[in-house]
Amino acid sequence: MPKTQFAVEMGMGTDLKGQDYTKAACRAVDDALHRNFLSVAPAFGFPHEAMIVDIRVGVGQPDLVDLEAVRARAPVGTVSAQAVQGGLDVEMRGGVTIVANAIVSVSFDVEKES
Repeated sequence: MPKTQFAVEMGMGTDLKGQDYTKAACRAVDDALHRNFLSVAPAFGFPHEAMIVDIRVGVGQPDLVDLEAVRARAPVGTVSAQAVQGGLDVEMRGGVTIVANAIVSVSFDVEKES
């Protein structure tokens, strides 16, 4: 069955003092996920567990993101996560503030009628 996208949400997260890219990325995913409650699964007769959740986070140093921790932020479904170059690193008062951006896409395998 083809994968059909049902929802897209975006979020932003920061780590103000700890310089932790994973923390900022997880906060960005939380921001995206906690903006709404998806009622589309039951509306179309799908169990929540059938969700296909694709997460992409943009940070200054993608190699320093623990993708397992990012995946764990999604409560249900089959979850994939990717860290890419993006976000923002800002020098502030002798430290670096990390800003991460996330986009979370929710899809289902849907059989289209012709």
